[in-house]
Amino acid sequence: MPQSKRSLLARFLIWRAKHISQREFVYILSIIVGFTSGLGAVILKNLTHYIQLLLEGKLIQKYSEAAYFVFPLIGFVLVYLMMKYVIGNKVNHGIPSTLFAISKRKGLMERYQMVGSILTAPLTVGFGGSVGLEGPTVSTGAAISSNISRLFHMNQATRTLLIGAAAAGAMSSIFKAPIAAIIFAIEVMSLDLTLASMLPLLLASISGVLTSYFFFGSDILLPFDLQDDFIVNDIPYFMLLGIVAAGVSIYFTKVYASIQYFFDRINGPIKRLFIGGVAIGVIVFLVPPLYGEGYELMNNMVQGNPTAALKNNILNIDLSNIWGVIILLVGLLLFKIVASAITFGAGGVGGIFAPTLFMGCIMGNCLAKVLNNIGILQSPVSESNFTLVGMTGLMAGVLHAPLTAIFLIAELTGGYELFLPLMITATISYAITKYFVPYSVYTMELAKKGELITHNKDKAVLTLMDMETVIETNFVPVYPDMTLGEIINQAVVKSNRNIFPVLKRKTNELIGIILLDDIRSIMFDQNLYQEIKASDVMQNPPAIIELGKDRMTHVMQKFQDSGAWNLPVVKNDRYFGFISKSKLLTAYRRKLIAFTE
Repeated sequence: MPQSKRSLLARFLIWRAKHISQREFVYILSIIVGFTSGLGAVILKNLTHYIQLLLEGKLIQKYSEAAYFVFPLIGFVLVYLMMKYVIGNKVNHGIPSTLFAISKRKGLMERYQMVGSILTAPLTVGFGGSVGLEGPTVSTGAAISSNISRLFHMNQATRTLLIGAAAAGAMSSIFKAPIAAIIFAIEVMSLDLTLASMLPLLLASISGVLTSYFFFGSDILLPFDLQDDFIVNDIPYFMLLGIVAAGVSIYFTKVYASIQYFFDRINGPIKRLFIGGVAIGVIVFLVPPLYGEGYELMNNMVQGNPTAALKNNILNIDLSNIWGVIILLVGLLLFKIVASAITFGAGGVGGIFAPTLFMGCIMGNCLAKVLNNIGILQSPVSESNFTLVGMTGLMAGVLHAPLTAIFLIAELTGGYELFLPLMITATISYAITKYFVPYSVYTMELAKKGELITHNKDKAVLTLMDMETVIETNFVPVYPDMTLGEIINQAVVKSNRNIFPVLKRKTNELIGIILLDDIRSIMFDQNLYQEIKASDVMQNPPAIIELGKDRMTHVMQKFQDSGAWNLPVVKNDRYFGFISKSKLLTAYRRKLIAFTE
């Protein structure tokens, strides 16, 4: 930073410290973060819609619908070139990358992440990638928030809070649902709801939604007014919808994970790009409604006009036949997540929020159509209500965010009269899915690595701790062929510790430990100095910590199970140091104070 700018910032920070309290300054930053997140949403949406308008409105009409086949591949190539030559870094999926920054990077996000998603997500979605823009919008806002926090020297707890505020501002701007946005920040970003955190989230959410109103007016993504009242007799069918939503949520998660695993095994980004681009091209050519986010089809669904998006289908199914419509909708339901997962695997940038809503509305509509046409109901169920509640059920299952799902759909549609069925369906879907799939699509990779922050404070604090900061290396090593005399003169005399690692000379591989208590009874008997060797008195450590493999939760469990006060740390079988229980607990207490302040 130039000296003039540095001094200007320093003068401002001094002035701020004198005139504005920390709490008031956090409130101000929350408003700024909400505005910048909302602005990021506006830019992402407009760029994507401009690309789609150019491609679908002009090129498709001028040439041929066969262009659908090549658009995704072109988009992936452009994204790859953008990452390699403009951004200079890989742009990861939005919300998982944000959660990783919170859990393992102390809320610090690189500067390129402020523009990474803006430059790549519109290319992915605009050229036909079957993903959404919500995740990239949250990631953009979070990166801006993180760097603003760094600029003004905010601590880790405040950075995390402002990242949550950015998520609330982004979601509020996208959906014009400020209450659901706050709940999203708490539920998905694993923020603690306290009086200290409530007002910043509220300010950011208000700021985000006002930004959206300023640029987009009163337009909303899913314009809908409830026309059918909730009937108590329909409760069993909404319970059935919850069960179906759980099944589809499990299908969604398993297919997503399987396709990601398939692409992870392909060597080289170019090969992944080509395979994924061709696959998506075939899918969107055969099934055009899977092109992009899919909000056009969702709007047709909630307004009771699903056939508008199904005409000219590849199978030439007669849309006057209700079962033909159901078959086509089921096909869209099954293939949407396939298309979304392939988009990610090929290197596209986007989110799974929109695909979840897309599949949820189709699922609810299909179930209502089936119930109404199998001839067992005395009075038909409301297809529009089931369409809306279906979105809630799938969001609750796939995202593991039942409260966000309930309030989002209620706010989007003004459908507070549907609160009871929304709650019933979301609860059943979430409970069943959680039993079979413990983690959401957002968190499954972080959870596997032990890097996931949750509302469990103990696990959250352990996850936030950096293992290398508690490793001590001032232990004097000994070697198995050393005599007792050498151990006394070269290790015990020179060390202020009462434990000594026993290592192989050439490889530094840990083969045991010697405690001072092990030799205390013989260390003054000089007759034994040449007779006893280290290999005779060493013992196996009660447990070994593997750096890079064990997480802090595992380390704490090993201390608890072994009862040891010091445990050795190895990396690739080579001795690295020790962790002491006292230092670990001291670091834990400090992190807990910082986390909860």
